[in-house]
Amino acid sequence: MATSKDVLQGVTEELHEASKSNVVDVAERGHAATNQDGCVLVELDRAAERRLRLKTDLCIIPTVALLYLFCFIDRANIGNAKLAGLEKDLGLTGYDYNALLSIFYISYIVFEIPCTLACKWMGPGWFLPATSVAFGICSLGMAYVPDLSTAAGVRFLLGVFEAGMLPGIAYYLSRWYRRSELAFRLALYIVMAPLAGAFGGLLASAILTLDHFGRLRTWRMIFAIEGIITIGLGLVAFLTLTDRPETARWLTPDEKALALARLQAERVSTTEVIDTIDGTRMLRGIFNPVTLSTSCIFLLDNITVQGLAFFAPTVVRTIYPNASLVSQQLHTVPPYVVGAFFTVLFPFLSWRWDHRMLFFVLGPPLMVAGYMMFLASSSATVRYGATFLIASGAFAFGALCTAHVSNNVVSDTARSSAIGTTVMFGNIGGLISTWSFLPFDAPNYPIGNGLNLATSSLILVLAACMWLWMKRDNQRREQVDVDAALRDMPPAQIQHLDWCNPAFHWRT
Repeated sequence: MATSKDVLQGVTEELHEASKSNVVDVAERGHAATNQDGCVLVELDRAAERRLRLKTDLCIIPTVALLYLFCFIDRANIGNAKLAGLEKDLGLTGYDYNALLSIFYISYIVFEIPCTLACKWMGPGWFLPATSVAFGICSLGMAYVPDLSTAAGVRFLLGVFEAGMLPGIAYYLSRWYRRSELAFRLALYIVMAPLAGAFGGLLASAILTLDHFGRLRTWRMIFAIEGIITIGLGLVAFLTLTDRPETARWLTPDEKALALARLQAERVSTTEVIDTIDGTRMLRGIFNPVTLSTSCIFLLDNITVQGLAFFAPTVVRTIYPNASLVSQQLHTVPPYVVGAFFTVLFPFLSWRWDHRMLFFVLGPPLMVAGYMMFLASSSATVRYGATFLIASGAFAFGALCTAHVSNNVVSDTARSSAIGTTVMFGNIGGLISTWSFLPFDAPNYPIGNGLNLATSSLILVLAACMWLWMKRDNQRREQVDVDAALRDMPPAQIQHLDWCNPAFHWRT
């Protein structure tokens, strides 16, 4: 005679098998995991999800994090090279250095969306390693430039090949993680931006202690050694990255089905996780109101983030003018370490609380306080302390903004174009940052610091307004009769609605 324990175990096994069958049915037969009202139709094993999430973290995050680390180093090492004599050797005068920085951002902006769509078309498993090798070669090429015009050409190409890296990785990770999980995973690679400032300064200091590297000396060694490392990482990535769960050799068939079903469970009326590129869906991603408002915030934030990357060594030199070159390089490290901590902390809390807008309004006050300290004091201690506050508030927006726009579209194509649009706007902010700290404004840079004070204040206002609008629009959507609104639409047309679907709700 069966005991109550045996009966309970049997029921549990039956429920597990039914859930497993349901997941496979959704994943392999192209069924939607939600009804037209957005209610989830599949039951997922939470323990299996945790195991899958950890496995994905260990197999994907280390590679993309290292690629982005050297992507940012290869972009920003020109700031370290400037301290080591680049301006003098290339004969740069006046605003030549600012113009050299701007050349990079022109191509970076123009090729942002095309490169993101190319990542979707080629597949991230091929695109991300290939573009890493390409910009590694460009960094290596900077070691041999003889003059400004040649350096400008190489920096232009560097912008072309780096354009798809940040949005490409963000899009890639959106193929693997739920909405609530995404911001923290994005932070695990975007944290490499502030760490690149810290590690880049340490690496540049170490390289400059060498007498020579082949026939190269001083700042040329920085570009050569860091470029070679990037090329090597890109070649290794060809072996370690895979396009999507279905092609992952390290996942079992059940894990692949679960990976697909858990993504479909968050996408209203969607029958496929990876769709083909479609013009309507692409425009839905670009002209999504949350995409556009978040893009404006990322533009404003990037004026600060990229300004720190390019001018932190210069600002530190004005704070500690009598320190040695190596000491000035090392003083750029601690603010980036603190910034890296907050880059991970805010997205981690956003994952645990499943809330992002809260951190959109918590970061800007730190930046505002920092720039007020810069403007109000000439004390070296106060100004150096201000860099810690600024880095703490600014760097987390990379993960938060890309996760936020990814969470507020439905289709894969819309997600690709939304992320590309956001990063493109951010790069416009980067272009502005190259002209924010000008030679005539030294040594206290009141114009540059005043500009950043204004942009960080505006971020706070825009974030608060967007949060309020999203909550009110969700209330409006809750009053809509979804069945009546979608009654005469065929399934294909419903899927093309994306965020315009009345059953869709904004994720704050």
